[in-house]
Amino acid sequence: MAFMLSNTLSRVCIKSLEDKLFALTISANSQQIRERHKLNPKPRLRNPVWFTRKDKTSPDDTVTLENKEFLKEVVADKLAAQTPLEKELLTNLAPAEWAAPLRRTGVIARKIGIYPMWTKEGKKISATLLQVLDNHVIKYYPPGEYQPGRERPVPVRNPKGCLLIGAEATDPTQLTKEYCGLFKHSGVVPKKHLARFYISPEAMLPVGTPLGVLHFQVGNVVDVRGKTIDRGFQGVMKRHGFKGMPASHGVTKTHRRGGNIGGGGEKARVWPGTKMPGHMGNRFRILRGLEILRINTKHNVLFVIGQAIPGETNSIVTIYDTLLPRRKPAALKFPTHLSSDEALPENIYTEGIHAFSDPTIEFNES
Repeated sequence: MAFMLSNTLSRVCIKSLEDKLFALTISANSQQIRERHKLNPKPRLRNPVWFTRKDKTSPDDTVTLENKEFLKEVVADKLAAQTPLEKELLTNLAPAEWAAPLRRTGVIARKIGIYPMWTKEGKKISATLLQVLDNHVIKYYPPGEYQPGRERPVPVRNPKGCLLIGAEATDPTQLTKEYCGLFKHSGVVPKKHLARFYISPEAMLPVGTPLGVLHFQVGNVVDVRGKTIDRGFQGVMKRHGFKGMPASHGVTKTHRRGGNIGGGGEKARVWPGTKMPGHMGNRFRILRGLEILRINTKHNVLFVIGQAIPGETNSIVTIYDTLLPRRKPAALKFPTHLSSDEALPENIYTEGIHAFSDPTIEFNES
């Protein structure tokens, strides 16, 4: 009896020791996980080169309501004071002649919808409306100074310069101090959107120069870059356009599947690039060779042929001269459109497009 009690007590002691060791192990693992999260709280973001590390610490002093109203007045005064400065910068620019190898800057625009147009022969054409925002030159990088965010093992010398363009002025009080410091030497109110364009050194523009819709002309061919609509995780039928399996004749639970991917044989693996289900959209895509059919000078809108421009409505896109070698125009406004006092029409149409102000049918008495 005493031997049985001693065995039972020893089992209880061993069980309690195991529980304690298990609890200590769990606490040690949780401590290691906490320390690991302290070292790497979030995955590191690959921001563009012009973005600086933002300070998330909130200041001790709070801005009063009167100071907020005063800051709004200061921003409004600065926006109003930019107009004469912009005209002075454009008048001081010397016009130059464009040649085929030269490359000029692009602009930032907003995709605002689809609009139908008709040719003079009666053919219907779908066009996408791109509203050019208040673009300004923020910074210029001379050739060789601009380095992309991705480090290369062998440095590549870039023979072109780089222009940093900002669009859509915003309230500086809603931005961080580090971000507003990018606009300190440009004399421009901080912008919501930034984009960089590689240009020839001859196409350099002074800091603070405005860029409008007249940077382009009707008939020009442009490339548009935007971010596609985020569709989430999709199957092969929607993502890659598969037709799917038959709906009957013995097909069991494979109506919308991809089928065999050929994993047998010598390779015994899945080849990289195989069309399979996965995340669809939310990627930058470029649509090239789009002709400008119409320009609205009142609302700064470009009517670009086609309706497959990437991005949803109200998304931000970048527009620049096409890189297709056989679609280059004969002449371009170089380095940009210079301001002039001549009155421009509200709508400018390319040749062959019917203007709604013109009559469609004419009757002549014989």
